[in-house]
Amino acid sequence: MRKVAIITARGGSKRIPRKNIKEFCGKPILAYSIEAAIETGIFDTIMVSTDDEEIARIAMEYGAQVPFYRSDKTANDFATTNDVLLEVLEEYEKRGEAFDIGCCIYPTAPFITAERLKEAVEQLEASSAETLIPVVGFSYPPQRAMVVENDRLVFKYPQYIDSRSQDLEKHYHDVGQFYVFKTKPFQKNRKLMLGDILPLVISEMEVQDIDTLTDWEIAEMKYQILRGKLNES
Repeated sequence: MRKVAIITARGGSKRIPRKNIKEFCGKPILAYSIEAAIETGIFDTIMVSTDDEEIARIAMEYGAQVPFYRSDKTANDFATTNDVLLEVLEEYEKRGEAFDIGCCIYPTAPFITAERLKEAVEQLEASSAETLIPVVGFSYPPQRAMVVENDRLVFKYPQYIDSRSQDLEKHYHDVGQFYVFKTKPFQKNRKLMLGDILPLVISEMEVQDIDTLTDWEIAEMKYQILRGKLNES
């Protein structure tokens, strides 16, 4: 089965300027996604989808391909990941190339490892599922959530007021690092979050949203701790 890794890295980051190539623990953060994909040894093509010449140059320096640039339609603030992936697959098909498995990797995901990517691809290939999404458990049960109404704190789900945390159903959320999908069902559904989805549960230590500079600093600390533990083992 032919496999493509698609790293989505447009140039228009607003909250953290030039976020996708900002230095993270010594190198552009984009490099971590590229290097993990290369290290797996399982992808026929590793490409970066971008609209930005500097991002393209750095991507190629670290070993990825940039065979074409994004269209204006997928380079704006309103384009979704689904839009970008569909455009990439369609452009490859115009060039006579087709893939069976796609792996969408975000450019700000330094906790991704080659081992984790290989595990995800192998699990999807061995299953009848259409998509695999890495998830992490909520650190606190959402059933015990509270909201503010008329300046007062109230339980959103009062039926769980007396429930013990350990007795509540575990809830998970998308970690926002990567997705693995079978291309034909995806091109039919046109959304990663539709269809038969396989979960890959990962630890909270491997997850960090990076939306602000404070998030960035926390991520660097977690990365150094995680890598230190790996080097000791």
